Amino acid sequence: MTTVAVIYYSSTGNVHSMAQAAAQAAEKAGADEVRLLKVAELAPAAAVESNPAWAEHVAATADVPEAAPADVEWADVVLFGTPTRFGLPAAQLKQFIDTTGGLWAQGKLVNKVVSSFTSTSTCHGGQESTLLALNNTFYHWGSIIVPPGFADPVQFDAANGNPYGASSISGDSPDNVAEANLAAVEFQARRAVETASALLRGLATAP
Repeated sequence: MTTVAVIYYSSTGNVHSMAQAAAQAAEKAGADEVRLLKVAELAPAAAVESNPAWAEHVAATADVPEAAPADVEWADVVLFGTPTRFGLPAAQLKQFIDTTGGLWAQGKLVNKVVSSFTSTSTCHGGQESTLLALNNTFYHWGSIIVPPGFADPVQFDAANGNPYGASSISGDSPDNVAEANLAAVEFQARRAVETASALLRGLATAP
């Protein structure tokens, strides 16, 4: 069995759309169970309400369960999604990651297959640095990072080409992810599931 947790933060819907596409692709790739989970919102209510698109997205995704460290422990594959904040992951996702220290101390994050994706407002908004910053965590976990690389023709589409992880450019428009970018995150999810499934089979038969 291969289990997948897609854990994301999204303020106006772009990363949420990518997370949904990743979860659906993981199911199609043969994952036995997939959980689509958001992390807790840390911004004050006044900040959320000051941006209509932000407030609308929070209301629209009220039924999406919030992630807990137990979800990371449960999953064989963890896909993380975050918008970029000054070239770094959003504080909301980072705060969640910081709650996994207990699992790390017990060695329960070793050999998790992990991958991440992002969205920015502009084409030079720090996409790669955000994904590389997330990888710093995964090195400490002892996890297996599976990037999309240039391992599929979709990665050579002019709208893609990010080997570190799928990324989109929102142009400050809510829920504005190009179809090519959704295709890229779908490939990334499939690749992660296929890698994890092969790893689990290998570990099961290892002497």
